[in-house]
Amino acid sequence: MSALKKEYKRITVKSLIEMKSLGEKISMLTAYDYTMAKIVDGAGVDVILVGDSASNVMAGHETTLPITLDQMIYHASSVVRAIDRALVVVDLPFGTYQSDSKEALRSAIRIMKESGGHAVKLEGGKEIKDSIKKILNAGIPVMGHLGLTPQSIYKFGTYTVRAKEEEEAIRLIEDAKLLERLGCFALVLEKIPASLAQRVAESISIPVIGIGAGGGVDGQVLVLHDMLGMTQEFHPRFLRRYMSLHEKMTSAISEYISDVKSSEFPNENEQY
Repeated sequence: MSALKKEYKRITVKSLIEMKSLGEKISMLTAYDYTMAKIVDGAGVDVILVGDSASNVMAGHETTLPITLDQMIYHASSVVRAIDRALVVVDLPFGTYQSDSKEALRSAIRIMKESGGHAVKLEGGKEIKDSIKKILNAGIPVMGHLGLTPQSIYKFGTYTVRAKEEEEAIRLIEDAKLLERLGCFALVLEKIPASLAQRVAESISIPVIGIGAGGGVDGQVLVLHDMLGMTQEFHPRFLRRYMSLHEKMTSAISEYISDVKSSEFPNENEQY
């Protein structure tokens, strides 16, 4: 078995922990519909996150807050039907777990039963530990999320880098260790200093997946629409655009319109 790469026919939570122990980086992308998930899974990504970022990229909302549990289940169901290999993690949306651990459990159970997802993701540390414990006690895998937590945007007031000050950094490390002790199988760190993210990854045994958290963690996640260049307004330092799909799609659609207007489409070979 290679120290860098092992072939997995199906990714599970145990696979991710093994990947960390082997030093193999974990790839994670978002997806929200069947067609895109089919492509992402076929390309070999390890984890598909059905993120509440669907609120932004699919519905056009300014924040992740408006998306509902029913809508998350709809998106997750579409993704699950497409995949053969990836682990599918589903965000619990705002308002479904923060203040009531019983409501958190009901929300997580609905996602697992109605979408077929493999795990849920929650934002926060010790303030939501009761919700995490209840969900884990029901046998549902939980991925944590610390650093910039978009569901708390109105509390922070900005999307700037978190935990730059030592006091907040210490709290973040404590929360990461707490999530590991509670039984979370992995942790997302969003938009924090790279040196802090590496400290966290080295201090806990569960995989740490970063977004805007540098390369010293165990894996990376990006929003699919951002990395493909479908979105145009979002330009954070951590985002690498692997395509300019917005330009390519605009060009193709413009060409189609032109061909229709000129009667170039359909031609004799494209009709019955």
